[in-house]
Amino acid sequence: MGVFPPRQCAVPVYRGRVARASALAGVLLLAAWTPAGARQQRPPAQPPAPVSQPSPAAQQTPPAATFSSGVQLVEVYATVTDAKGGLVTGLDREAFQVFEDGRPQTIQAFAAGDFPLSVALAIDRSASMAGERLERARAAGRAFLDALRPGDQAAVVSISSRVELAAPLSTDRAAQHAAIAALTPWSTTALHDAIIEAVNLVQPGTGRRALVLLSDGVDRYSHASLTQALDAARRSDVLVYPIALGRRTTPLFPRLAALTGGRSFHLTKPAELQETLTSIARELREQYLIGYTPDRPPSDEPAWHAIDVRVNRPGLRVRARDGYFGK
Repeated sequence: MGVFPPRQCAVPVYRGRVARASALAGVLLLAAWTPAGARQQRPPAQPPAPVSQPSPAAQQTPPAATFSSGVQLVEVYATVTDAKGGLVTGLDREAFQVFEDGRPQTIQAFAAGDFPLSVALAIDRSASMAGERLERARAAGRAFLDALRPGDQAAVVSISSRVELAAPLSTDRAAQHAAIAALTPWSTTALHDAIIEAVNLVQPGTGRRALVLLSDGVDRYSHASLTQALDAARRSDVLVYPIALGRRTTPLFPRLAALTGGRSFHLTKPAELQETLTSIARELREQYLIGYTPDRPPSDEPAWHAIDVRVNRPGLRVRARDGYFGK
């Protein structure tokens, strides 16, 4: 089990997921969408050092990825549900509207259904999880892995006072199951550090990227602050699905889900955990991928651009990330 090394650097500024329109057009001619090949690769989010010990490198923020020429296509994953929370499938391009910074955008690319997935499953194994709670988390984690497609990549992250990579990002289900079985209760919960490290881990993955996070408490003894954890998640392209177990919860979880387009859960009954994780696996297979070229002139410096995805069908709701950094 590898321990994530401590880092001393600031959270970098990222752009939203973008791609050259020409690259995406070539993919559409082949009647298949491969988002990982169409997007510009960016450096992963990294946890900031304690303020009292900054290094010279920590004073510099890496520049956002840019294109020297050509147009940019912004990609947004969207989940649509009905009034009861059930997934809605079968919608076409005309059912959606996209706004950037309040301005309507023209949807230039659209795909629905199953996409490749890269997901980090982060499980709290702190001392407070000992007993039935951790055993339920192990069982739910196994069910979640079994609900993935054979080609989906997954990683297992262990959370205690340290953040450890129990199984690297791969399609090796046997190694992932073994990593979950080996989790034993120990120490406290470095929750903020775990969020940043898990986002960092899954960021280079292919297709949809997601973090499924299971914890029964609030942060204890992280190097990173709550604000830094939220900032790292918001600047990434990772859907976050945090699950709070037991009576305690944290306001961090619903904020993480809202910022990234995921969904948060607060479960008071351990028996609900397995069904919740399998429902997340189903949701990740039934999303819509929307692409548009921003209807605005490029700027010299990266800035935050708000995204608002709407569905023009009565009684339906849509979840998507709330924006991206870009020029």
